[in-house]
Amino acid sequence: MGCCNSTSAAQSSKREWKPLEDRSCTDLPWLLLFILFCLGMGFICGFSIATGAAARLVSGYDSYGNICGQKNAKVERIPNSGMDHTHRKYVFFLDPCNVDLVKRKIKSIALCVAACPSHELKTIYEVQKFAEKNGSALCLYNLKPSEYSMHSKASVLCPKLPVPESAPIPFFHRCAPVNISCYAKFAEALITFVSDNSVLHRLISGVMTSKEIILGLCLLSLVLSMILMVIIRYISRVLVWILTILIILGSLGGTGVLWWLYAKQRKSPKETIIPEQLQIAEDNLRALLIYAISATVFTVILFLIMLVMRKRVALTIALFHVAGKVFIHLPLLVFQPFWTFLALLLFWIYWIMTLLFLGTLGSAIPKGEFVEFEVSGPLQYMWWYHVVGLIWISEFILACQQMTVAGAVVTYYFTRDKRNLPYTPILGSVNRLIRYHLGTVAKGSFIITLVKIPRMILMYIHNQLRGKENACARCMLKSCICCLWCLEKCLNYLNQNAYTATAINSTNFCTSAKDAFVILVENALRVATINTVGDFMLFLGKILIVCCTALAGIMLLNYQQDYTVWVLPLVIVCLFAFLVAHCFLSIYEMVVDVLFLCFAIDTKYNDGSPGREFYMDKVLMEFVENSRKAMKEAGKGGAADSRELKPMQRGIKQLSLSSPLPL
Repeated sequence: MGCCNSTSAAQSSKREWKPLEDRSCTDLPWLLLFILFCLGMGFICGFSIATGAAARLVSGYDSYGNICGQKNAKVERIPNSGMDHTHRKYVFFLDPCNVDLVKRKIKSIALCVAACPSHELKTIYEVQKFAEKNGSALCLYNLKPSEYSMHSKASVLCPKLPVPESAPIPFFHRCAPVNISCYAKFAEALITFVSDNSVLHRLISGVMTSKEIILGLCLLSLVLSMILMVIIRYISRVLVWILTILIILGSLGGTGVLWWLYAKQRKSPKETIIPEQLQIAEDNLRALLIYAISATVFTVILFLIMLVMRKRVALTIALFHVAGKVFIHLPLLVFQPFWTFLALLLFWIYWIMTLLFLGTLGSAIPKGEFVEFEVSGPLQYMWWYHVVGLIWISEFILACQQMTVAGAVVTYYFTRDKRNLPYTPILGSVNRLIRYHLGTVAKGSFIITLVKIPRMILMYIHNQLRGKENACARCMLKSCICCLWCLEKCLNYLNQNAYTATAINSTNFCTSAKDAFVILVENALRVATINTVGDFMLFLGKILIVCCTALAGIMLLNYQQDYTVWVLPLVIVCLFAFLVAHCFLSIYEMVVDVLFLCFAIDTKYNDGSPGREFYMDKVLMEFVENSRKAMKEAGKGGAADSRELKPMQRGIKQLSLSSPLPL
């Protein structure tokens, strides 16, 4: 769909293929649908604020429906409603430790008070003294402070003794006990583990005393990840050889050990085996033979695969080398994880706040002498809309990152003279994304959402039926969850390549996905090599960063003699290091995938002849030349890899926005 530029087919048919020249808006209806959906999300937030849910969330409310810190309207049939709580700004629970785990709320009467108890109140006389001194009545509203110690029902109308020391929660005006150990049900497993809490205190003290070291190690992992992204192109060949040697030694060693064990047990005299164990020994011998034969077949197949794919491993190395150059020419790519994480963080904060607003949304419904807020009618389904929004918009943000990276790398690849690169290819890619391709990103992310939602529903059902369903139902549920997970991963990979195709030709999502799928099928062996060897190399890089960070952490934390003190800090640092390495090296993996698709298109439509010169880097050019020389020396005249390196057979046909170049 073109909506921003228009070029006649007659003019475009005379033009040679030049990626990134013509831009057109793609999947505009999906962009409009996404905007309408976001407006719906905004309506939910605005409605919850306008109906008072925001005020009830932030200021809090008592059991009679009165919002603390303001004047309130009267609720019919509720005697203590409609009170003026202008000077009572905090919510106080008579029994704050009585927690309902099922309904996830405190089962206690809530009151609006002027101040939270600043110290523990052990007797009713102390409660009365606190109310008279601070003007903060902690008993029900119809009981005066002077009557606390004399009233016969003071134990019911006043807070449970002893009243724990409390402090207001910042921004939410709830009095929360300073000593959180009263929430015993929540911490039951933890208390059981730490018995007298000594281990817990030691772990927490270890984190607090080592916070500077933890922060420094986290920064170290960040720096190591950035450095590795630049130097990995120089060590990619070494990593590939290490991987190859390990695979060869592992397969040969495992197969040899199995045959050795089989031969050893076969030669052992049967007379030494007691009759009761003779059958068991024969079964073991037969099993060893089966294992040895299976290992031998696996080793032979593995060697044949490595023999067939040995040339394609060279392409993986070349792509990693070029990816390193991309990060040198486009240094802003390194910061892509930061912007994506920041966008996700801001959206998640907004989503959680709106979710909390929805938790206090509803009309006041009398429940005896108290009030509860309940949502009825169509409004009760806003929760589902909000949950779908979490998935779709999160996937949309991640897809925007993929499209941004793809656009920048495509610009780099299809610029013949790298000295003439735009000043900021990343910002140019963001500009093209916003102007032309938000609809494509919205459609691709919605497809992932359609797969995620059923999988999450099945996972919820599986958790709810844990221990209740039969073996057949459990197996079917797990199989469906696994199939949906695999489908999601495949669609994620296809979406990423579709975004690359869109960045090149400015086609809509379906056309780009189809064209990218055709390219991937034509280069299936290369795709398999890159996704196996390349992913393993990046995994080794993640392990390298974690190990280096952990080693530095051990050396720094070793100055603290107590081992249990710095176990938790070291675990925190290692987890953070792996997360950071995964975020950065995922960008590297994305760049490699985009480069491969560009390379596949380049070799399909160009052959290096005048007028059809390659766009590729010199390293990839050397790979193509070496492949051609190897084929000529083999006497095949280029037949071996003709499907992957041949130029376009049909010639360049009409290239227009209405009929874009098929990838």
